[in-house]
Amino acid sequence: MSTTFRFSKTLAVLAGAALALTACGGGATTGAGAKDGGTVTYWSMWKVGEPQQKVIADAITDFEKQTGATVKVQWQGRSNTTKLVPALNTNNVPDIVDGAYAKLAPVLGNTGEALPLTDAYATVVDGKKVSDLIPSKYLAASNIKGADGQPWMLPYSLSSDAIWFNAAKNPGLVTAPPANWDGFMALLNKEKAAGQVPLAADGDIAGYNSAWFSNLVIHSEGPGSFAKIAADKTGAAWDSPAVLAAAQKVQQLAQGGYLINGYNASKWPAQQQAWANGGAELLLNGSWIPTETGTYAAKGFQYSSFPFPGVTGRPAMARADFVGWAIPKKAKNPALAQKLAAFMLNKKYQDAYGTRALVLPIRADALTAPEMATVKKALDNATEVYQADDGVTFPGYTTKVYWPIDDELFLGKINATQFVAKMKTAQIAYWKAQG
Repeated sequence: MSTTFRFSKTLAVLAGAALALTACGGGATTGAGAKDGGTVTYWSMWKVGEPQQKVIADAITDFEKQTGATVKVQWQGRSNTTKLVPALNTNNVPDIVDGAYAKLAPVLGNTGEALPLTDAYATVVDGKKVSDLIPSKYLAASNIKGADGQPWMLPYSLSSDAIWFNAAKNPGLVTAPPANWDGFMALLNKEKAAGQVPLAADGDIAGYNSAWFSNLVIHSEGPGSFAKIAADKTGAAWDSPAVLAAAQKVQQLAQGGYLINGYNASKWPAQQQAWANGGAELLLNGSWIPTETGTYAAKGFQYSSFPFPGVTGRPAMARADFVGWAIPKKAKNPALAQKLAAFMLNKKYQDAYGTRALVLPIRADALTAPEMATVKKALDNATEVYQADDGVTFPGYTTKVYWPIDDELFLGKINATQFVAKMKTAQIAYWKAQG
């Protein structure tokens, strides 16, 4: 499940390397022998023992050795942003916190409670400014800039989604994946005709279900299109023919016999387990799937994927969701926190995210595991990127309005026309309640 970020055992060992980090803007240099001292508090979303936690812990140890600073880190797990909400009204505020964009934005980014990370982005790491280490298309699409135009979040890893399959069983999909939605449906019909189950889906995970409709709208109308629909207080945006067309495609999947029988009453991770054991050919899911299913996949399973089917004539697109650092405005030592954040973007640690933690590092030049090759290629080749559900983070909108109604569509309980009508009515009520 994407929001819980489950990952499996490590595959490689960190390579040791000395690193130097030069801070621009403030005139200070932090490297071997430069002892600045000071203390920074860090609330992390990772728990002790998780691969990401181990990478960050190694980086903290190196940072303390090179700067003479002390980093008081609390490995709080996924509840760290929940704990941050009441803390912001007290003096017990961390200097730096990490988390997924969807968790940090409602708490810090959208509320003006985050400090601009101007100095961190100006810091030189491995001979380049941090702002040049992160592909510009990610920064442009990530909604991580505040009202002042400055970024409030520094991403260090990302996730994406794809249509996953077993390359050992379907070698033809490696070289000739579907080029568009029509080609995708032709593939599903071919598999169905051959007596195979085309798709698996854990229907009790609303965020997974919504990926079909959101992706269809975005691939048809472009990044930002679903966000504009959700922001329309009149609800009129739901009357668009493109919206109905996307909903009709989801209805076709749900009611066309393409999914494992009983997907709409299953409990995670039953469906992805069935897929990994050959119970279905394809699975739309996140870049965490190889690690999440690796322990029970069929013998000889070869992970591969192709991008979500695009629309002919539109630029290549890929979904990119971010995990990164933010600094509350009430932080007691924000300068040192910005140095720490920039320090941890060194290639040594970015390579470790890719090879030890088996996630996608934010730096394009970082190493990645073989299982991530197809997803990374899709991201590298994408002209445009977008976030899950188009980066919509209006309070309660996805969980209380969009996801429940989308579930009805994807689980076959309502048709496309009913879905559009229910969403329009619910959205008008939602925005009216916001005042």
